[in-house]
Amino acid sequence: MKLFLHIASIAILAIASAASTAFAQTTANGPYYATPSWNQTLPASTRFIVLSNMGGEAVLDRETGLVWERVPRSTNRGSWGSAVEYCLVLNKGGRMGWRLAAMPELMSIVDRSQSNPSLPAGHPFTVPPAATLPFYWVATTEVRGPDSAYIVDFRDGSVAVDDKNLSNGFPWCVRGGSGGDYYFLLP
Repeated sequence: MKLFLHIASIAILAIASAASTAFAQTTANGPYYATPSWNQTLPASTRFIVLSNMGGEAVLDRETGLVWERVPRSTNRGSWGSAVEYCLVLNKGGRMGWRLAAMPELMSIVDRSQSNPSLPAGHPFTVPPAATLPFYWVATTEVRGPDSAYIVDFRDGSVAVDDKNLSNGFPWCVRGGSGGDYYFLLP
């Protein structure tokens, strides 16, 4: 019986160690680990990985475990509802399951020490030129009214409240994380 338990323990450890290693195709060499670790601060050169298994159309953020569109939509501004719908039906990198980012998620890629765009230096995203850099909607709605949602200005990383029904922003879709609607009231 002891021999059986000993062998079973070794088998379980072997399976657990093999399952804990994640491999995927990336533009970087070797395996990567997508464990979300919001407490770490990585330089853009190691933080962001362009995923070749998604045709180079998606970027893994190793700090958060989120997968972002590499090239967010930047033509045909739309309402908040059209941004939500765009992400829900998006098929990018051969994958569905995209959604509009929540406020904490979109703000996690903002670097306010940078401008035009306010993204970390060395980021792999393709965004419009500074003169036409758009506002991006977030899934987060504003608590003061059902017709208000937040929008992020990537020229400087600022946040504003806008009317959901106006065609003032674009979607920047993400996969993973918790999603959902979050309510915030800015001071």
